[in-house]
Amino acid sequence: MSTKKVYKRKKKTRLRKLPFIILGLIAILVLLGFWIKSSYNNGIQFARDHGKQEKKYEFNGPINKDAKVNILILGQDRVVDGSARTDSIMIAQYDYLSKKMKLMSVMRDIYAEIPGYQNYKINTAYTLGGPELLRQTLKKNLDIDLEYYAIIDFKGFEQMVDELSPEGVPINVEKDMSEKIGVSLQKGQHNLNGKELLGYARFRNDEESDFGRVRRQQQVIKALQSEFISLSTLPKVPKLAGIARGYVDTNLTNSDIFRTGASFAIRGDKDIQSLVIPVKGTFNFKDVYGVGNVLDIDKESNKKAIKEFLAK
Repeated sequence: MSTKKVYKRKKKTRLRKLPFIILGLIAILVLLGFWIKSSYNNGIQFARDHGKQEKKYEFNGPINKDAKVNILILGQDRVVDGSARTDSIMIAQYDYLSKKMKLMSVMRDIYAEIPGYQNYKINTAYTLGGPELLRQTLKKNLDIDLEYYAIIDFKGFEQMVDELSPEGVPINVEKDMSEKIGVSLQKGQHNLNGKELLGYARFRNDEESDFGRVRRQQQVIKALQSEFISLSTLPKVPKLAGIARGYVDTNLTNSDIFRTGASFAIRGDKDIQSLVIPVKGTFNFKDVYGVGNVLDIDKESNKKAIKEFLAK
């Protein structure tokens, strides 16, 4: 048989197989889609099985039309007599064009003007009026307006960490930490489970007080980022996203979450830039009657620092 006839026969065979190959690829994609959706829903159900009920809050932040998304991230402490507290205030920005993620921590003891109320510590705005009043307070004092909010339930944080890294997250614990944080930690390198990692991030019973806590919170986020981008985590991503969605109250839609998460995970710059407000040299400690010890800040200097940080 000539070479030309052999080539034609092979070509016909390949053409006959092509529809089956295409159908096979479609079947794989459909099954993958079902698996992702099922894992995601299992994560949401996991949160509901552990007693988490989603709550929607008023939030009137303007929707930016540029390529940057700004999210107010709050760690909800506990609810007392119907009023919730937050002991962590963060602002995350993701730029879809540059693929850069930025994280800004706002010290909760900043002495602030709270619209409609007397001046108080900035985190009090959340207790008085939820994320919307805190958004207004941040706008009034630091000239930053936010589009979205995400309130993280601390119990949910523990569950997400344990699902992400069953063997624990590697952390160099800088000092012995007491059971005031709900756990007892010893100085040195340890793999911390969800409860221990949360306690480490919330510890403030030393001379650094809230400054040390904010620094540790950012350390924890970077450690979790390292765990999240590891290859072993990839099969867990849909369920983790579901658990996060189940435990986090937010005005972000599912499509917003998937779009941002996928963009950062696949193409994002993994070197997260960070900033703490107030910046160094722009505040004094002050005792205010009826309020306690606060951070009295130079607002204009911090507004400038925030603008430069988010713009670059």
